[in-house]
Amino acid sequence: MMKYILVTGGVISGIGKGIIASSVGTILKSCGLHVTAIKIDPYINIDAGTFSPYEHGEVFVLDDGGEVDLDLGNYERFLDIRLTKDNNLTTGKIYQSVINKERRGDYLGKTVQVVPHITDAIQEWVVKQAKVPVEDDGVEPEVCVIELGGTVGDIESMPFIEAFRQFQFKVKRENFCNIHVSLIPQPSATGEQKTKPTQNTVRELRGLGLSPDLIMCRCATALENSVKEKISMFCHVEPEQVICVHDVSSIYKVPLLLEQQGVCGFLTRRLNMPMETRPRRMLTKWKEMSDRSDRLLEHCSIALVGKYTKFSDSYASVIKALEHSALAISHKLEVKNIDSANLELSTLQEEPVKYHEAWQKLCSADGILVPGGFGVRGTEGMIHAINWARKQKKPFLGVCLGMQLAVCEFARNTLGWADANSTEFNPDTKHPVVIDMPEHNPGQMGGTMRLGKRRTIFMTNNSVLRKLYGDAEYVEERHRHRFEVNPELKSHFEEKGFRFVGQDVEGERMEVIELDDHPYFVGVQYHPEFTSRPIKPSPPYLGLLLAAAGKLPGYLVKGCRLSPRSDTYSDRSGSSSPDSEISELKMPSLSNE
Repeated sequence: MMKYILVTGGVISGIGKGIIASSVGTILKSCGLHVTAIKIDPYINIDAGTFSPYEHGEVFVLDDGGEVDLDLGNYERFLDIRLTKDNNLTTGKIYQSVINKERRGDYLGKTVQVVPHITDAIQEWVVKQAKVPVEDDGVEPEVCVIELGGTVGDIESMPFIEAFRQFQFKVKRENFCNIHVSLIPQPSATGEQKTKPTQNTVRELRGLGLSPDLIMCRCATALENSVKEKISMFCHVEPEQVICVHDVSSIYKVPLLLEQQGVCGFLTRRLNMPMETRPRRMLTKWKEMSDRSDRLLEHCSIALVGKYTKFSDSYASVIKALEHSALAISHKLEVKNIDSANLELSTLQEEPVKYHEAWQKLCSADGILVPGGFGVRGTEGMIHAINWARKQKKPFLGVCLGMQLAVCEFARNTLGWADANSTEFNPDTKHPVVIDMPEHNPGQMGGTMRLGKRRTIFMTNNSVLRKLYGDAEYVEERHRHRFEVNPELKSHFEEKGFRFVGQDVEGERMEVIELDDHPYFVGVQYHPEFTSRPIKPSPPYLGLLLAAAGKLPGYLVKGCRLSPRSDTYSDRSGSSSPDSEISELKMPSLSNE
């Protein structure tokens, strides 16, 4: 029987349910189980594709083109799995499917209601999606971790709570458990950890028919024993069912934190799961990885020149990809967030202090990254940053919009086309170096871009990025764009050493750019950050970090191999992960040869 673990949240949203759900999945996977994950978002949008990054953070893109909540990115990174768009369930998707059934006549003669029709549809969706294989071996998962977004008590999440109240009886108690994540505030006036919000949220959850098996307490510092006992007494659970999840230096420590408090043993007994008890090699790797991240001494700074830098979740995957690469080369990462609008001349007139601070940050960084985005605001500032990186020979990576603006910058300042631009920002430009793709824009905004995994073929052997990918003939990466580089103008750029080294299968879309006579000037139309993993950093990001640390030439000479070092992942413990790739890979590092 499939085992279901429902993760709910109380007191406030954004409390860390996604990381906790991922961490629970990670410790179960390390015990030899196949784990899948589903994220439920109670909003009425069909998917996350039309959100501003300021609403819910970045939009994560899956292999099948699904535009989903960023928590699915956490699941993929922690569990090293590949999810599909149906692993993100929204109120909009459920209502749409029920209304379509009603129009077809599936409920002929019946009054269609929230209970039972909507709640049944939710349960059917979960049961069906839980069985979909998410790993390369094609094995059906044994455990499904379900995260219910928002906060218990919200009007919009009521149908989902009711659906799971019914569901726990359908699948039987030994196949379903509920983890409730709550906040333990610590007012600075008294410094005392307060349990009342947790008591209230658990009472509310129990009133709705769900009784938590584990209460995970998010707090700034470790939970005191007296507080734990108080929660146990008032929330109708044993003290061992109250788990402390305090703030830690790295999110990769959370699975270890849960494991230390016996979460794995509790779930084994509670869900009657046959699990391996011998040393868990995958968790050993996580421990060594998190220990290494604390021991790093050398620093490397990357300027992130973007439009949505006020909210860190807007670039969650980009920052994670940089962290993975920094860890691989044994450097401590410093990300300098720069609002691209502050680099523009208009800011110099209006707010000169912001202008000079932004340029000081940019000039002092070891490397420059311009990520994706939509709309004209801040694009001129990004072009200024790209121009500076090109002229000063600073390592540069442009992703999606960043690549398109690198083309615009080169056209303006090297080819002499002063008005060169994207038709997204200036439809009347005489030099449209970036144009829209009409077949991917039929009027509707949602889900109409070029989305999902696509193949990019390298056109030359003499490409830095090709070498970083292990001299692959082609790569398959995830895309999310509505505009593309104008292929008709390609020859003008290549004459001046601005090469389009990667193109799509038809040779019509420009996918990868590289600039001759520059330490590292690379642009990619796809989003490599979505497939970066803690133990397998994304090659374009790894190249940026290597170049920023001055180690790229040595790395390329060695045939793109990081030399193993004694303090990296060891083979002391027996393998217990179903994922051979994670089991066998050693965490690489660079020696100072």
